[in-house]
Amino acid sequence: MFSLFLLALLASSTIESPVEVRNSPITFPITRTTPAFSNFTHLLRHEEARVAAFTEYSKRSPPGFYIGLSSAELSLTHEWGYTVQVGIGAPLKIYNLIIDTASAITWCGGSNLYVSDTGVNTGVPVAYNYGYGSFAGTLWEDKLIIDEKITIPNMQFGVASSARDIIVDGVLGLGPTSSSQAALPQEQTIPTITDRLVQQETIDVPVVGIYFHPIYPNKVTFGELTFGGAHRAMCSSSIRWTDITATAPSSRYWGIDQRISYKNTEILSQTAGIIDAGCTFLYLSADAYERYRDATGGTVNPTNGLLQISLDQYNALGTLDFHISTMTYSLVRNAQIWPRSLNDKVNGGVNDIFLVVKSFATSTGSGCDFINGYVFLQRFYVVLDGHERRVGFATTRWTYAQNN
Repeated sequence: MFSLFLLALLASSTIESPVEVRNSPITFPITRTTPAFSNFTHLLRHEEARVAAFTEYSKRSPPGFYIGLSSAELSLTHEWGYTVQVGIGAPLKIYNLIIDTASAITWCGGSNLYVSDTGVNTGVPVAYNYGYGSFAGTLWEDKLIIDEKITIPNMQFGVASSARDIIVDGVLGLGPTSSSQAALPQEQTIPTITDRLVQQETIDVPVVGIYFHPIYPNKVTFGELTFGGAHRAMCSSSIRWTDITATAPSSRYWGIDQRISYKNTEILSQTAGIIDAGCTFLYLSADAYERYRDATGGTVNPTNGLLQISLDQYNALGTLDFHISTMTYSLVRNAQIWPRSLNDKVNGGVNDIFLVVKSFATSTGSGCDFINGYVFLQRFYVVLDGHERRVGFATTRWTYAQNN
């Protein structure tokens, strides 16, 4: 038996009812490696390259298919993301695939070569650049197993013939189906794993529920991933929904519209951005970041580039409020700071206090003015609904917890 593992590093409609499913959703634990990461400089470069990629790709018309783009000069390893363990082909071979909610293509053959007696090469070229690395290859069809009882026959996925600066087996794409256009020629799309589970009636709806909780040193389990619905037991409130934004390029991902305020200060006016489990920090447009910096009194630490505040400033820290549809979701003060138990990983002292808000290079109005990354996701239950093209949020036991 093998199970799913995730390695952690670190004006729309509102509906109160949960996702209704007839077939039982499939739930897997989220885990993390130790150490979570070893080089914070690489982590920052990884994320900055990823963030820059969203802006670069938005200039493409149609967005997407590209081969041979230069990538950041760093390597993506198992330390830099969540991975899911899946089996592919015959004889069955296990691959650790990075989970990516901002892309829809699943592929393998990076550091672990694809070998199977049952695979069929379709001949269709596939390529993707993640900003921090890229791959190119062709689409194949083969069986894919995500649990000992769940097999997806004839699953289409990419097999890499080349992978630049990516030292992982591959990627599991959980982005909206339409975002697979970015990896295929002539605006083609292919079904995601979630789509295929619906097609074969394993689950009823193309919905993914994501539940994280804050990092603790040496702890293994950090939440769970659910296909086919939401795990209501993890929610402490009703799930409220907001539609996918109409603003490009955020509309191509799990993009939403939101406004952000801090105390009595508007940090970011109503605008579009994305939900992304592939980013650690909360990213804001440059002008919004400056307003947050000024409101908190933070100053940029010259060593790690994070905003740093004093103990007095921390004690005065207010909630950072995300206004999404008719609801407000708040990050308490401990949710806005880097885990103090990991200060040594960012070249900080034991008593230093760093904020987890970082800046885009662009100002508000780019079409992607925020990225709600892991620091946001660890405080709320998030549901990605590909059928209704919406994103749901609920509070959890960790929303208002002062754990850090």
